[in-house]
Amino acid sequence: MSAASSHLLIIATMYPIQKHAHSEFVPIRHLQYHVRQWGIPTADKTPWVMVHGWMDVSASFQFVIDCLQQDHWVIAPDWRGFGLTETPNTDNYWFPDYLADLDFLLDHYVGDRPVNLVGHSMGGHIATLYAGVRPERVHRLINLEGFGMPTSRPAQAPGRYAKWMDELKTLHKGEQDLKPYPNLEAVAQRLMKTNPRLTQDKADWLAQHWARPNAQGEWRILGHAAHKVINAQLFRVEEILAIYERISAPTLCVVAQEDSLSQWWKEKYTLTEFKQRISVISNLEHAVISDAGHMLHHDQPEKLALLIESFCG
Repeated sequence: MSAASSHLLIIATMYPIQKHAHSEFVPIRHLQYHVRQWGIPTADKTPWVMVHGWMDVSASFQFVIDCLQQDHWVIAPDWRGFGLTETPNTDNYWFPDYLADLDFLLDHYVGDRPVNLVGHSMGGHIATLYAGVRPERVHRLINLEGFGMPTSRPAQAPGRYAKWMDELKTLHKGEQDLKPYPNLEAVAQRLMKTNPRLTQDKADWLAQHWARPNAQGEWRILGHAAHKVINAQLFRVEEILAIYERISAPTLCVVAQEDSLSQWWKEKYTLTEFKQRISVISNLEHAVISDAGHMLHHDQPEKLALLIESFCG
């Protein structure tokens, strides 16, 4: 089968979206930010903002959007250096930049109106931090497996800075470049390898948003390799807790039945420790999505949509 025929077959069997997004670019902090929107703004409904995780894109929420029973105005950006958002001229990324980007995005789209803020993985961690830094701007907070990082100790600082500089050097040598794929089908296979629960039709649909062909015809992931560089600054749990304590919005913490943390970090960071951290939020509910892994918004979009919609009212 030719490459063209294979591509047409993928399109024919692709997941059929139910609710189409409007895509646009907006200037945010010297970058052209790509933002998807579903629905239309209304004065009587709280806007929803959905932020994706590491090495993901805003299109990742499409399956959940399709399962929502009501019409909502949903705003979903591609983070800087991901998806179609402009890649900054940098060789490393910092959490404060994501917080500022989100702040500017809310200024642009909703002004002073509080939002229902939904974040997955890295986006969940950022959303939770934002809800503590700008509590007046968040009406409801939904954290989807936004765990943050393991506890660090001051004694780790010298080694962390050295590791950061070493990784910068490997990045500039091209040793951290993301692997290209020969075709769209290979991208879809990569997505299903990472998440065995992901069905073929959804993988085919996601692949076209997760990667793009280059001049050589190879498909490259829409993620800047600099995102792989370790953060030079330690993850200070005391600061995180101080921020969590300022969250005033009713908060829903959603995890998958499959324990991702134990797979990634073993005993360095556990689900029990995460729950202890997040317990300082005053108005907190917990939920578990059955038969799902870390990409729970792909695995069980119907269950998640029902949960979020019920929580937001």
